[in-house]
Amino acid sequence: MKNQFMIKKIAFLLFLVFMSCNIEEPTQFSEQALNDKVYDVVNKEFSFKQVLNQHKGKKILIDVWASWCRDCIVGMPKVKELQKEFPDVVYLFLSVDTKQGSWKRGIQRYNIQGEHYNLPKGMKNGVLVDFLNVRWIPRYVVVDEYGKISLFKATDASDKSVLNALQKSI
Repeated sequence: MKNQFMIKKIAFLLFLVFMSCNIEEPTQFSEQALNDKVYDVVNKEFSFKQVLNQHKGKKILIDVWASWCRDCIVGMPKVKELQKEFPDVVYLFLSVDTKQGSWKRGIQRYNIQGEHYNLPKGMKNGVLVDFLNVRWIPRYVVVDEYGKISLFKATDASDKSVLNALQKSI
């Protein structure tokens, strides 16, 4: 009887340890995610690493969005407020639209200012979306001046964690 109880206790503790390891949020992009391909508005191919390297030494707010996403569109005014409050931050918009025309019309229709790239496989496929564990959009990620992920997951641009990550100086 005592052995069964002890085994259950140990199994439960191992489960907790295992789950806590999975909850930890990454502070760096995986090499595979960095090598994933993104496309700019003229359909030029880049690795995600190339895009990030263009902004070394600057803080980056990544907004994963789609033109068909109501929550993304509702959040755009909040992002525009952040752009006014933090003008030195790079605003990198990664669209998971699978239709290029819809993506480009969305940029124009909602007057989205910043850098635009498309993940043409959508939000269900691709190494970068898998790394980011994109299951809901919008999704906001903040990368600090050293290229480290300082905020891995926020789904609201007015979330205090977004503000804290953008205000945080290194």
